[in-house]
Amino acid sequence: MSLVAGCGQRYKDSQPYESLAQTPEKLAPNGTTILVGDQTAEVTVHLYEDMRCPFCEEFETTGAGPELQRAVLRREVKVEYTLASFLDDRVGGSGSKKAANALRAALDSDRFAEYHEVLYANQPEEEVDGFTDARLLELAGQVEGLRTPAFESAVRTMKYRSFVTAAERAYEAVGDEPGKGPGTPTAVINDVRVPKELGGVLYDSKVFVKLLRAIQENPGEWQSYKDYQPLPDPKDYGY
Repeated sequence: MSLVAGCGQRYKDSQPYESLAQTPEKLAPNGTTILVGDQTAEVTVHLYEDMRCPFCEEFETTGAGPELQRAVLRREVKVEYTLASFLDDRVGGSGSKKAANALRAALDSDRFAEYHEVLYANQPEEEVDGFTDARLLELAGQVEGLRTPAFESAVRTMKYRSFVTAAERAYEAVGDEPGKGPGTPTAVINDVRVPKELGGVLYDSKVFVKLLRAIQENPGEWQSYKDYQPLPDPKDYGY
């Protein structure tokens, strides 16, 4: 992929945020997307995640996620999150839905990004329905100012159940098959989905950084990937 080979100048000079606590966040007008970062940033990364997904955890903790977070703090990138919850139906339980509801509740206190980081740092095994009310409230204690009576009530009562359902529908709507999302994590950068065949970039922080910089410097070239079609597999032709 030639696009990630470039390096070049830094993004525009801006006073960076000192921490996630300073990073602005809000609910998008569509009611299903959570926006984090400087909304004037030229690069937008839209992430589709399920909080129980181990691949999302890998992306967020040891893959490109930490570099993406640093780019947000530098105001180079803004991030949009759509929280899916399909794994509850697939492996049983309600942890994905409960975690998504709790994250939406955290947004009320401007603590979404911090809590999101904590949850992935403490993600249970996929088969273990570990995001219980008690565990979510315990982890909220790691985020200063989050565990308030209002937050506790929102978690225990699934206050944002309708948000969770709508977010899952929004995830399913971008899939290639009716009622089935594209898989998690899926990243859409400046309206161009990172192709599955190039998905390894999400787990390689150095390549991901080069990709973000190249997109900012060569936006037209990145747009050419919107209609990306992988080469056919020779096995499909009996070779």
